[in-house]
Amino acid sequence: MSVDAGSGTQQGQQLSLGTAAARNLATTTKSVPQMQGITSRWLLRVLPWVQTEGGVYRVNRRLTYTVGDGRIEFVKTGSRVQVIPRELGELAVLRGFEDMEVLTALAGRFAQRDFEAGEVLAEEGTPADHIHLLAHGKVQKTGSGAYGEPTRLGTLGDGDHFGEQSLLDADATWECTLKAITAGTLLTLPRREFASLMASTPALREHVEAFAALPGKRQNDRGEADIAVASGHSGEPDLPGTFVDYELDPREYELSVAQTVLRVHSRVADLYNKPMNQTEQQLRLTIEALRERQEHELINNRDFGLLHNADYDQRIQAHSGPPTPDDLDELLSRRRGSRFFFAHPRTIAAIGREMNARGIYPDHVDLFGNHVPAWRGVPILPCNKIPVTKERTSSVIVVRTGEEDQGVIGLHHTGLPDEYEPGLSVRFMGIDDKAIISYLVTTYYSAAVLVPDALGVLENVEISRGRD
Repeated sequence: MSVDAGSGTQQGQQLSLGTAAARNLATTTKSVPQMQGITSRWLLRVLPWVQTEGGVYRVNRRLTYTVGDGRIEFVKTGSRVQVIPRELGELAVLRGFEDMEVLTALAGRFAQRDFEAGEVLAEEGTPADHIHLLAHGKVQKTGSGAYGEPTRLGTLGDGDHFGEQSLLDADATWECTLKAITAGTLLTLPRREFASLMASTPALREHVEAFAALPGKRQNDRGEADIAVASGHSGEPDLPGTFVDYELDPREYELSVAQTVLRVHSRVADLYNKPMNQTEQQLRLTIEALRERQEHELINNRDFGLLHNADYDQRIQAHSGPPTPDDLDELLSRRRGSRFFFAHPRTIAAIGREMNARGIYPDHVDLFGNHVPAWRGVPILPCNKIPVTKERTSSVIVVRTGEEDQGVIGLHHTGLPDEYEPGLSVRFMGIDDKAIISYLVTTYYSAAVLVPDALGVLENVEISRGRD
């Protein structure tokens, strides 16, 4: 007969009630259902939410004449790259020209050119006789400073173009030097090819001549119709008359919807409600998932999402690849009153690496009782809804917020029937013949950018590159 050396009892003989059996009579202390998909949702927390009656919010702006400064898209077949003919309408000189036959003919005249890192694509002061469409790669713009020293003017990325002035002016020269940062691909069109097509196409010639005659009204540096004002005069000169012109077709944001049907069996709802109400817990987790989807749409929706609604003048490329303090400063310099940065957590880690490499330590600010990192006093908030591509690149968003500050605002509608939270309703839909109770869970939302410089995006930042 064997004896357990530790307890002195015979093996195989149970002397007391086991824990497995005891648990049948005990009340177990338990947590509410947990969910890994819940995030901090900073965007939903910091956006000012505006009540939207009628489900539509109209953004009225001053009349603006700047057009045709958009990104151009391409089709890639193997190693061959072609511009989509309709995308040529993003060029200012071709904005509004709808003749697809002519646009297709023009697209076919672009020649593909591959370039290497370090190659000079255009040199300041030399004749500009080509327009270049950047299909892939990064190009740096540099100019001359007040004393002849090189000055960095910006970075171009996929979909940008340069040299458009050469299509209208035979004496045009390059205003800056363009040098490739990475290898890439250009599509180029000589001015003579454009002139040849224009000479044989009356419709195109008339359109270009009409464009060359614009603008018929004075503009300010934002492209808005100018407001004539006199100052510094003496005596009794004739004062200018003026009025503030508005856009005739202002943008309207309709509230989007996120919905789901929550189903709970009546037996579960009736019998299994101690110590936690099953229906309430099911509803709590459903609302969490709905709010996560809401924030995802506010970032990524092609109609109103922030990544897709940033004005092209407010999109910049990272100077060297990873997100540096210089890039964050460039974002801040393009707008007044920036309130928040948003970046994927991995991008924030990349920002930290770049700062550490330079011996810089970010500020920290208190936001809703949380200690968060900041740059120049602007909080850097995590948002895992900002995509990270397979090439390990992502974006950094900066916003100015609030109606009073002509910023970015969230749109919702409160006072809904059966409202459970502000802007979210839970409606009882009935019990079917299988004794399943159904609830319709609904929330309405959108976001509006009141003026273009309220929103900026740093694009194509590399988040996996380490520092040596």
